Amino acid sequence: MRTNFERVYVTAHDDVAVLTLNHPEVMNAASLELVDGMGKALSHIEENAAFRAIVITGEGRGFCSGANLSGPGMGSGSRDAGSVLETHFHPLLRRLRDLNIPLVTAVNGAAAGVGMSLALMGDIILAARSAYFLQAFARIGLVPDGGSTWLLPRLIGLARARELSMLAEKLPAEQALQWGLINRVCDDTNLMDDALAMAHRLAQGPASLALIRRLYWQSPENSYEAQINEERQAQRKAGRSRDFFEGVQAFLQKRPAKFTGQ
Repeated sequence: MRTNFERVYVTAHDDVAVLTLNHPEVMNAASLELVDGMGKALSHIEENAAFRAIVITGEGRGFCSGANLSGPGMGSGSRDAGSVLETHFHPLLRRLRDLNIPLVTAVNGAAAGVGMSLALMGDIILAARSAYFLQAFARIGLVPDGGSTWLLPRLIGLARARELSMLAEKLPAEQALQWGLINRVCDDTNLMDDALAMAHRLAQGPASLALIRRLYWQSPENSYEAQINEERQAQRKAGRSRDFFEGVQAFLQKRPAKFTGQ
């Protein structure tokens, strides 16, 4: 079943929701309409308890080619090129960070500018062999946004982050994998099957996956002492879950655990 939103649609695959960016004529460039559509799509997914994992991908031959500079409020005529970040993009990125279910991104083509930032929000990032990543901002006289200057140094180191951002050169999927930027490269024809298989695997995981993803988002800003305290608090929550009880029983009975996400 398909549910349509502005420049976005959601399809249900049992316990996995696939959120597809849907403006292929511009390689899914992120207009304000598309960003708003993503927000509504996420609300739709979060309101359905049957969904236990999300895949984000793009319609057509691109994942997301960056901000749609021809859209309302996005062009060079604005006095404050950063205002739409505060009003539209940042709330969306925070929602992706704070999801209570795992997120897989399936990068099916170009992931440029803020589209690269969206791709890197995945807990697991899969890319088609023909896909590439591009910090395109310097090409038009802007600075990296969408959290790029926070994410990239932590994922690939400061030297490579500077290189990507200042030279604005394409990074092929295979090289992105070698650098540790993404998790896996798939044949183009297998990308969505592989992404769905990964998402279904995560969807069958315990409720603690939400706590795990939160711990890793917190980790870069914390001291060691602060982080082990966060782990202690998260472990208390995980230890009270039905999934922990099921996991222990399955271990003792030497059988696969059947987690319910509770």
